[in-house]
Amino acid sequence: MRHLKLTGFIFFLLSLTESLALPTKPQDVDHFNATQKFINENVAYLTIIASAQYVQEASFEEVEMLVKVMLDYKDRCLADSTLPECSKIANDAIQDMLCDMKGLPQKHNFSHCCRQAGFQRRLCFFYNKKANVGFLPPFPTLDPEEKCQAYKNNSESFLNLYMYEVARRNPFAFAPVLLNVAARFEEAATTCCEQQQKATCFQDKAAPITQYLKALSSYQRNVCGALLKFGPKTLNSINIAVFSKKFPKIGFEDLTSLLEDVSSMYDGCCEGDVVQCIRSQSQVMHHICSKQDSISSKIKACCEKKPPERADCIINANKDDRPEDLSLRTPKFTDSENVCQERDSEQDKFFAEFLYDYSRRHTELSTPELLRITKVYKDLLEDCCNRKNPLSCYRHAEDKFNETTERSLAMVQQECKQFQELGKDALQRHFLVKFTKAAPQLPMEELVSLSKEMVAALATCCTLSDEFACVDNLADLVLGELCGINKNRTINPTVDHCCRADFAFRRPCFEHLKADTTYALPSVSALVSALRADWCQPLKEDLQNKRHRFLVNLVKWMPEITDEERLCLFTKFTAAGEECGNIQKPEACFSPESSKTGDVSQDAEKQR
Repeated sequence: MRHLKLTGFIFFLLSLTESLALPTKPQDVDHFNATQKFINENVAYLTIIASAQYVQEASFEEVEMLVKVMLDYKDRCLADSTLPECSKIANDAIQDMLCDMKGLPQKHNFSHCCRQAGFQRRLCFFYNKKANVGFLPPFPTLDPEEKCQAYKNNSESFLNLYMYEVARRNPFAFAPVLLNVAARFEEAATTCCEQQQKATCFQDKAAPITQYLKALSSYQRNVCGALLKFGPKTLNSINIAVFSKKFPKIGFEDLTSLLEDVSSMYDGCCEGDVVQCIRSQSQVMHHICSKQDSISSKIKACCEKKPPERADCIINANKDDRPEDLSLRTPKFTDSENVCQERDSEQDKFFAEFLYDYSRRHTELSTPELLRITKVYKDLLEDCCNRKNPLSCYRHAEDKFNETTERSLAMVQQECKQFQELGKDALQRHFLVKFTKAAPQLPMEELVSLSKEMVAALATCCTLSDEFACVDNLADLVLGELCGINKNRTINPTVDHCCRADFAFRRPCFEHLKADTTYALPSVSALVSALRADWCQPLKEDLQNKRHRFLVNLVKWMPEITDEERLCLFTKFTAAGEECGNIQKPEACFSPESSKTGDVSQDAEKQR
């Protein structure tokens, strides 16, 4: 292929003077043109996504102004592509516009990013993203009739507003996912606004869209967190496991070639470069489809779709069947006399091939479990290869792998047993206590969210045939949310250790965490004061929120009491609080003389 410098907005946001390989094969040209057309059709959406994700506090009016600036920029570069400003790459152009908008950097506190340049500025904008969006107002909701009228009056503005609200609440979701969400919402609005029962229609259509966005954005945030905290080797290991399981008949050389495109995709997408993300994801899918005969038999229909729909189809396609001649054992890595020599000749490639080989033979295992087994194998060879007879040492590696899996399986079985026996509400309280003990520094809203996510994972997985892989994968995503995407995030020493020490083993690490002893406990009076303000406030609030808040405070106040003692205090106090909420002067219930809470306070003092 010959390399050309592409200038002008005909390649807008793909790169205005980036060096790209211009395709020559007909199928490559068609793919290239289709991707370009898709990008050019979504200039406004891409600008909204980038701006709303980088500066979540920006108002819709401010983001709309940026869209106008970007469209003017497009027109100037179409008229004269030799202008110096037209030589910028997409992400730099968008960040320049954010920095150049008068008063915006000072108003929304990102001036420090604008004083930097190049990679450091891009990294600063990335770290300006906030995963916890509690500072934003609730997602705006309209009456279905009002919604449809707004859509009818100005569909473009209506959909732009929707994209803005979704993007700033999902700052780490990749641009292709958000564009897919917007397309699904537009389809829902078109359909539902023609229906008599508009509200029911919107509810039915919204549920799968929300589920789709939540699942993919959670996974993408987790993988980007792994890249930022543990580096490209860990990212590569995750992708080896994922693609080897999904496409077990792919050859190692073909996988290695594919993963070069996948790594490039994550570089752009994790940074927030919306156009590079679209282009590189499209290239990954084109790579897969161009070699589908040697990769998978399950994606033929997907590869016949247009690029935007193709990616979603391939991601959701069933994993391919394991080749019949592929046994569960990995003899090359456990029975050969040359294992140590092969390991020493090129360690990264050796362990990558082991992970590939083990993953395609054990497609029933979760991605974290496959990474754990690879770590166990590394540690085993570190020991065995220093012995006189390495083979007699590592030929029992399969036993080590099975022991590792059995421990992980036991953890999942215990969690599913709790789900069946306790039910959702009691199980959520169990996880709320667990997370609060381990990380009492986190705000109540985040602790409640984490506990809900764990229950949702178990509710999703505990009746499936692939229960183990499903639970372990989803539970790992919950821990990814706890650990955060920023490598500088700190909670407390023990949690930080689990988050940073080993990506594969963070779930077993968290499982054995005790209550944080470094946390400064609030005083009894502070707790009672908080409870009084909470339960006696005139504003009506969901009682479940109050119960959760009380439980979090109770755990922070008395982390060492038994589950039975905590349940007793929780039951007594919430019952008293609910009764007091219905009388004229509820504050009296929380005075020391009150019979309703006096016994509870005395019980609590005894436990302390």
